[in-house]
Amino acid sequence: MLRHEFRPGRLVAGTFFVLAGVTFAGDAGGLWDTPWFAMIPIVVVGLALAAVTALLAGGIRRRRRGTDGGEGGTSGGGGASAGAEGRGGATATGAWRGPTG
Repeated sequence: MLRHEFRPGRLVAGTFFVLAGVTFAGDAGGLWDTPWFAMIPIVVVGLALAAVTALLAGGIRRRRRGTDGGEGGTSGGGGASAGAEGRGGATATGAWRGPTG
């Protein structure tokens, strides 16, 4: 049984941060010479890929929740409120739902 929800965006971000750490550690240990600015593309590309992965996973998760019956509530799941709820914003009633909805 899963203890928490799988977040592939965090996995991608963590992988790139580990890559940046290994690159820095190899440079500090004298195994290779890495210029200081090499970390910037590694981190930026990692964060960009993590964002794309998280957006795709969130869209898939929302689509599956909508077809499986979802939460069972009648909070008007269409129109502008669905977009605000999907981004973790306020619902149509103005209540804060947090980042996971």
